[in-house]
Amino acid sequence: MSDTGAVFPMLYLPPVEYFAELKRYKNDVQMEREEHFPKQTYRNRARISSPDGVLDLVVPVVKGSKMHTKVKDVKISYDFNWQRLQWMSLQACYRRSAYFEFYEDSLAPFYEKRFDYLFDYNEQLFNLLLKLIKLNINLTYTTDYKADYPGLADFRKSVHPKTASAFEQKPYFQVFEERNGYLKNLSIIDLLFSQGPQTINYL
Repeated sequence: MSDTGAVFPMLYLPPVEYFAELKRYKNDVQMEREEHFPKQTYRNRARISSPDGVLDLVVPVVKGSKMHTKVKDVKISYDFNWQRLQWMSLQACYRRSAYFEFYEDSLAPFYEKRFDYLFDYNEQLFNLLLKLIKLNINLTYTTDYKADYPGLADFRKSVHPKTASAFEQKPYFQVFEERNGYLKNLSIIDLLFSQGPQTINYL
């Protein structure tokens, strides 16, 4: 199946499932940039492990007009200092993980520098994650919106926080596992902070 292509949405610190599928379809990845922004998806939220279970990190977006906004035109809101709060959460949740210190200098700028557009923010983070994981993909961007892509796998709706994932995931060590049990399909950074350079082999 790895020789066929797939369409992916641009997500914020995407779940493990997303990167497993990226690796599977790495020869032909089309990134959706023309869709209308759907609310309450991984496009502006990520799930991490905290002492109290799953914690959602949400990138706030500027409330748009009634008109639908294309995902590439959605602006990030800075009404409160969400970057500082999220970075504090990441530090609190992962400081004791095996590889947090190994990656923190690469990730820190994303919680210091301001980005105007959500897509640009996600895209630069995504490119960093690919580099850290050492995952090479053949990437193109959509130039117009299509509801269907016959012959291509379509992950624009299937990788969703409200949809139970059928992704078969083998357990790896998680920081609060003794308290929460094993939490499936968290953000890729949960895996990265746990497995470090072995992340690519896990995927």
